[in-house]
Amino acid sequence: MIIATLSHRHRRAGVLCAVLIVITTLIASGIASGTAARAADPQQAEYYVIEPLPIPKDAYLEASALCELPGGRIAVASRRGEIYIIENAVHGPIEKARFTRFAHGLHEVLGLAYRDGWLYVVQRPEVSRLKDEDGDGRADVFETVVDNWGITGDYHEYAFGSQFDREGNLWVVLCLTGSFSSQAPFRGWCVRVTPDGKMIPTASGIRSPGGIGMNHLGDMFYTDNQGPWNGTCSLKHLVPGSFQGHPAGNRWYELTNAIGPRPKDPQSGSRIAIEAERIPQYVPPAILFPYKKMGQSASGIACDLSGGKFGPFPTQLFVGDQTFSTVMRCYLEKVNGRYQGVCFPFLEGFGSGTLPVLITRDGVMFVGGTNRGWGSRGNKPYSLERVTWTGKVPFEVHEIHARPDGFELTFTKPVDPQSAGDPKSYALQTYTYIFQASYGSPEVDHTTPEILSATVAGDRRSVRLVIDGLKRGHVHEFHLDGVRSAEGRALWHREAYYTLNEIPAE
Repeated sequence: MIIATLSHRHRRAGVLCAVLIVITTLIASGIASGTAARAADPQQAEYYVIEPLPIPKDAYLEASALCELPGGRIAVASRRGEIYIIENAVHGPIEKARFTRFAHGLHEVLGLAYRDGWLYVVQRPEVSRLKDEDGDGRADVFETVVDNWGITGDYHEYAFGSQFDREGNLWVVLCLTGSFSSQAPFRGWCVRVTPDGKMIPTASGIRSPGGIGMNHLGDMFYTDNQGPWNGTCSLKHLVPGSFQGHPAGNRWYELTNAIGPRPKDPQSGSRIAIEAERIPQYVPPAILFPYKKMGQSASGIACDLSGGKFGPFPTQLFVGDQTFSTVMRCYLEKVNGRYQGVCFPFLEGFGSGTLPVLITRDGVMFVGGTNRGWGSRGNKPYSLERVTWTGKVPFEVHEIHARPDGFELTFTKPVDPQSAGDPKSYALQTYTYIFQASYGSPEVDHTTPEILSATVAGDRRSVRLVIDGLKRGHVHEFHLDGVRSAEGRALWHREAYYTLNEIPAE
């Protein structure tokens, strides 16, 4: 806004205008905002290979949703309302991938799911289903499944859709109007769409989702992004009847009794753990992604159900970040009945801003991207890339488990007992975020717990850290610079961020 005003006032000053245009371009590409494109981690290619798919020149494919189809095919949608079917993309030389436009003229598709010959499409105003009846590779039947939520025309009213759950439902998370208020019915809610086309209001309190997906147990999660009532980006568990933290959409409780009475509004300036005690319906984020450390715009979610074909992290979740053009890795556990867990850096260097993420049953990851509307480290306007595991196992922290007096860390390879058993090999700090109506939050309430001991298990695959000063409701930020494998290698990624909603009982 400042740049636009200056450019208007000095439009006759050619040199100044030229400078301002350059600055504007840099900001749009993320350079001036600190999100410039950078080289990928040099170790990354040892373990995972990223290959761009040959997108047709006439397809401005801002990849916005991905779905695995029968016969080894992939469906990909665009923010611009097109759907392509890709053959020969999962295996073999990437240049042999072939794109066929299946449908066009849709309204910002942010969800694709396949069932019984139909491709279900979550558009901004509705869930539709499409079919190719005459077998020419293009959709010729278009049906509305449900359209019971509202839109105003605001650009930010996104609708992200899941795959089918075990009951055959699709879950849809509906962004607020402008990501601040709710000017249309059920904006700021999650709804379920049943197999017979009914809409069930399911959860309130949503702000600005970037993706939705299930874990290996069938529990549903979505990513929400920094803003009012969201101090940083996060991964949240969608429990039917829950309140997810942003009260703007709670006005629509007047339209439904599907999930009970309207919850209390949170108190601005409070903390997540305090409000979770005060508001029974409130489910705190399972994982907080520390802002500008793990990313700035959490997006798509994929669960590895390949049985180890994608590497040593089966059943874990992989979450994109649009601004950083990355994919993060997440491990979740339930403590005292609530999900919580840890996020790790994983893959970086994607061509555009990461939006949808898919892992096929054959263990191949697809990552789509767009940078329209926001800058991203990946400076291309759009991208679609394939990620395959080389078969080489990296030395990584595999999981982190909360314990009553600390944490247990497991590893993908045996550790060197001397370095891993030294408390000085680890550094730990904690912090949380202000739960407030204002936009975002700095890190607050910092503490520095003391690591009293580090005990290496007999199989050298885990380490038990006893810690004085665990902080419920805080992110516990680990730095593991001193830990080495039995082969003497440092960890591929040495940072981890555990969100400790609950401390286990003795």
